[in-house]
Amino acid sequence: MSGTFSHSERKYIEILRILRESRQPVGAKRLSELMAEQGFVMSARAIQYYLRHLDSKGFTRKVGNMGRVLTEQGLSETDNALVDERIGFIISKLEKLAFRSTFNPETGTGDVAYNLSIVREEDIDGVIEASAEVVRAGCGFFSTSTVTDDDPRVPEGHTGLITLCSVTLDGVLQHMGIPVDLEFGGRLAISRDGTSAFTDLIRYQGTTIDPLALFISAGLTSVSSVIAGGEGVVLANVREVPYPAKDRVEDAIAQMKDCGFAFPEGVKSHSCTIPEHPYRLPVTAYSGMNHIANATEKGYEIKTEIGAGTIRFSKIVDSI
Repeated sequence: MSGTFSHSERKYIEILRILRESRQPVGAKRLSELMAEQGFVMSARAIQYYLRHLDSKGFTRKVGNMGRVLTEQGLSETDNALVDERIGFIISKLEKLAFRSTFNPETGTGDVAYNLSIVREEDIDGVIEASAEVVRAGCGFFSTSTVTDDDPRVPEGHTGLITLCSVTLDGVLQHMGIPVDLEFGGRLAISRDGTSAFTDLIRYQGTTIDPLALFISAGLTSVSSVIAGGEGVVLANVREVPYPAKDRVEDAIAQMKDCGFAFPEGVKSHSCTIPEHPYRLPVTAYSGMNHIANATEKGYEIKTEIGAGTIRFSKIVDSI
């Protein structure tokens, strides 16, 4: 981490990562439990030792008796951690989020994964309309977005916008007993005749930055063109399942469509370096980040945490 820790001191990095993901201060006991989930068995007393060291470096600070939070310096250090330590962090986060998603498309109940975007209060009406345009064009993962003002991650003068994250699909398949591997985030080119194919792909396993966030920040989407003329580039991702699960996966997607989710039609998932596999089936889903891409193309400045958490599906439906 910027030369502060040696390569072997991954415990420090894991503690900082956990604090970064948390909405609230985290105490030593809870940190001990969360570290164990990552394979680091440490007592609360040992955690306290590490926290005191992080405090001394200015990376963390104590909030009364509630626990620790990251400082601005701690956030910077986490972002600049050794690249080889960060590879695999994105996919690990999304896989854990998928596991925590309990949505049942047959009953329309359970928890769904979501992205949290931070929008300036004066921009929220325009961003909501940009999101609605994506829904009307049929290239958003879900048929609505919703605002939140009670999330502690939303700073004063801003509003939070919740869009559903497509790893919800991975959670659905997992809870059906279907093994699923999230493989790629990509740019999906849509033609006026309705056909579509990937033009660029980034494998989740080998990146330190979420591929979809990267495509948006690089200006490599044209969601507004799809909305205006039916042709352009949107965001989607690809996961793989065992080929014998094909019928069950199609049934799950059909049920999700009935609940308001949207999926591409006729995607050539084997194009752009995705080889056809005799035993594995690629499954493509639109990204919830298309809502944000369209707003970004319109000039709005938005900061988004992809895979920010899970929320009851009923709360999203009730907002429609």
